[in-house]
Amino acid sequence: MRKLIFFIGPAAAGKTTLAKAFAKKHRTALLDMDTLLRPAAETIMTLSGHDPNDRDSPVYKQHCRDLGYRITMDAALENLDLHLDAYVVGPFTKEINDPQWLENELAKIGASLNDVDIKAVFVYLPDDQHYHQRITLRGSLLDVWKLENWDSFSPSLKRHEIKWKLPRHSILYFDNSGPLSESKLSIIEQFLNGKLQ
Repeated sequence: MRKLIFFIGPAAAGKTTLAKAFAKKHRTALLDMDTLLRPAAETIMTLSGHDPNDRDSPVYKQHCRDLGYRITMDAALENLDLHLDAYVVGPFTKEINDPQWLENELAKIGASLNDVDIKAVFVYLPDDQHYHQRITLRGSLLDVWKLENWDSFSPSLKRHEIKWKLPRHSILYFDNSGPLSESKLSIIEQFLNGKLQ
């Protein structure tokens, strides 16, 4: 059965790092919203007279956010329609709160929860301090707005419940604090293979 694996979570939780590790291991398409949207976002923000590296301001949210998810999901659905597996990376903050969203997406290619193996890994860190430290250490231009507007940005880091109509064993909430390790990768591997107890 074709697989659609989501790595979801706030900025700096480590979802992309984990997704890349498993996409490489399983030789699967990796569709990272940040990567797919970047050229369009930089152009849109520049033409709007704003910082092309901004990924968090209200202006970005208004003009780029939904476009990024559309681009990413169109690519994922195209792979699924070809019966290829796909790993999708992004925060999906609004989407995971809509119980119908996932089914509506699958319906666009005539698929359903019955013929696609869906797994969702929600990657998170224990508290704001962990996020602030990791965001600071990675030193990305895309994080400047986050750090300069920490009080307004940090509420977006809270852990959210995934409300999609998936069985319990298809959703994993994964505390990714600390360094990447074989034991961490083993837990996720077991989950992806349906063997996590």
